[in-house]
Amino acid sequence: MEAEAAKLLATGIAAGLGMIGPGLGVGLIGFGAMQALGRNPEARGPIQTNMILSIVFAEAVAIYGLIVAILLIFVA
Repeated sequence: MEAEAAKLLATGIAAGLGMIGPGLGVGLIGFGAMQALGRNPEARGPIQTNMILSIVFAEAVAIYGLIVAILLIFVA
């Protein structure tokens, strides 16, 4: 395997694995929020605030994975 091909393969793996976790996390956060709203609709404000904050933290992990992939392309 050539060095360029190995570098691109590593980049794809880093980006793919870096996006799977946050994608599943955001899905589970939404699932939990919808269940909480179904049980207690009056608590919409605090549930929505906590859901948005949790989604932001999960997406930060995806951005880190993207940055690692970009660094692998241009630096490695």
